[in-house]
Amino acid sequence: MGVTTSDLDALVSLALHEDLGDGDITSEATIPDGRRCTAVILAKAPGVVAGVEIVQAVFRAVDPDVHVELLIADGTPITPPLDLITLEGPARSVLAGERTALNLLGRMCGVATATREYVTAVAGTGARILDTRKTMPGMRALDKYAVACGGGVNHRMGLYDAFLIKDNHLRVAGGVTRAVALARAAHPDLPVTVEVENLDQLREATSCTAERIMLDNMPTDVMREAVAIVAGRAEVEASGGITLANIREVALTGVDVISVGAITHSANWLDVSMEVS
Repeated sequence: MGVTTSDLDALVSLALHEDLGDGDITSEATIPDGRRCTAVILAKAPGVVAGVEIVQAVFRAVDPDVHVELLIADGTPITPPLDLITLEGPARSVLAGERTALNLLGRMCGVATATREYVTAVAGTGARILDTRKTMPGMRALDKYAVACGGGVNHRMGLYDAFLIKDNHLRVAGGVTRAVALARAAHPDLPVTVEVENLDQLREATSCTAERIMLDNMPTDVMREAVAIVAGRAEVEASGGITLANIREVALTGVDVISVGAITHSANWLDVSMEVS
């Protein structure tokens, strides 16, 4: 699913331990050992699916005897009511994994759905939607996978795999030219993005041959001028204050990518539930 097995197993283990602790005392008290059941996980709101495979991982960790059948693929737009997953197995095990599975699935579907809304808003402009590091702690890999399911593009995973030279770096390093030079010297194989707050910084960044220049909270008329100045010598990214209400106007300035923190930090969970029979 685009997430490493070790990342997935570690997250599922933590989430299950948080919920189960020493055991599901309600199910253990009220459901006879060995009783089996069938169940369906369904969507109760429209959106985009992401995370069905993590449901498999949850129940695989709870009890390999729970059979999970995926009825729909990640990235699929859906209209409710719609069955997403069926399960069959020991009733105690099905109920033990229910809340963890629904929490993860609902969160990921919500991120994918929010991303798709932004992607749709800029359709036809050529601009791509980027995620940020404003993700749920411990769930970044899943958040970014969900963004991809919604049609967005993943930015760097963390502080280690690409340079993003921001205002505080520039102040400490002594300006755009020096900061970019230091980054190139340290890791010449990694891409460099430099954040600029005005057109003077933009011109300096363009001369430094950064792969991408991030326009920080610039008005759209200034963004348009910035795109003309860069003239294809680097990718241009818009960032800061981006909403569904203004993103198309931003995209029409000619920027290549638009980073949107809201698709991960403010996404509403998709309403999903489990019905047991």
